[in-house]
Amino acid sequence: MPNFEPPTLAPAADDASVMRASGCWRVQALADARSMRRLQRALKGLPRDARWDLSEVTALDHIGAQWLWNAWGKARPAQLHMPERFNDFFARLEQAGALSLPPAPPKRRLSFHSLSRTAHLLRDHITGFIALLGQVTIDIGRLLLEPERGPWKEISANVFHIGYQALGITALVGFLIGVVLSFLSAQQLHTFGADIYLVNILGMSIIRELGPLLAAILVAGRSGSSITAQLGVMRVTEELDAMLVMGMPHGYRLIMPKVVALAVSMPLLVIWTDAMALAGGIAAGNFELGLAPSYFMRKLPDAVPVANYWIGLLKGITFGGLIALVACHFGMRIKPDTESLGHGTTVSVVTAITTVILADAVFAIVFNNVGYV
Repeated sequence: MPNFEPPTLAPAADDASVMRASGCWRVQALADARSMRRLQRALKGLPRDARWDLSEVTALDHIGAQWLWNAWGKARPAQLHMPERFNDFFARLEQAGALSLPPAPPKRRLSFHSLSRTAHLLRDHITGFIALLGQVTIDIGRLLLEPERGPWKEISANVFHIGYQALGITALVGFLIGVVLSFLSAQQLHTFGADIYLVNILGMSIIRELGPLLAAILVAGRSGSSITAQLGVMRVTEELDAMLVMGMPHGYRLIMPKVVALAVSMPLLVIWTDAMALAGGIAAGNFELGLAPSYFMRKLPDAVPVANYWIGLLKGITFGGLIALVACHFGMRIKPDTESLGHGTTVSVVTAITTVILADAVFAIVFNNVGYV
């Protein structure tokens, strides 16, 4: 046990108007619950103009000084007697002043100002996206007019990074989705004795809807975030400003190659994802219902009209262009700081996936009566 005299606080024996403190007023002694209760009881009924005597205090630290300071009402008593060595503790407390917490932030309420600000931000994004789309259209026209001066190395590099390096993840996810879809459909079809219609369900759902949509969501999360982060880092490191100084336009050298590369790569990824998903569906159908792979291959062309295949490829081109445009749009708007980089990348991925789903809904409405037997 530590060897110290417990802190005491009591009126002086010769003068009841003097509050005399004695003992050790350090954190070790004040941590004792019984000592704290005795001190609190001693403060009850104490007059405001009481005199204080600390001459019998053997030891004092910042915790003890703070306790006394609070008992005094955060101000020195008018009559205080204490050793000179304790003066520094209370001098620092006087300089620190009253500690106050920062005011709580006002609660956000729906108001005309907040709605106006949101509408202005939305309009800014829409106009910026339309301007970016127009600039990409002009750059593609320039590429068609002067193909020998086009950024083919940049396009090729983006096709490699966006398309070729995404084959693994799209194959894995597509195969697993095909397996899951086939298992769930086979269980229901077997109940009604309609096993042979598994080919129709897998073919139509994968080739027309799931293949393009799944590939687009994976590319938006993988390549869309990469594009936004790349442009954002170039903004932070001032590479974009250096390109303008050297007379290299951002649109022709950075944005247009990414849009073209995604528009070229996405249909190929859709074909690849469709093939892997169908392979997973065929494997699960063979295991669950005993349908031979040759049966799938023979019935698939009759079950799925070729128009669905072209609709899936058209979706791939559209989704690829939209993902690249959204990623470049948010990448070019990133401010030169790391917080904006992280926030912009997150918003870019969410917006790209939402845009892809909205575009898929538009395709479903426009091609409502196309591609069905």
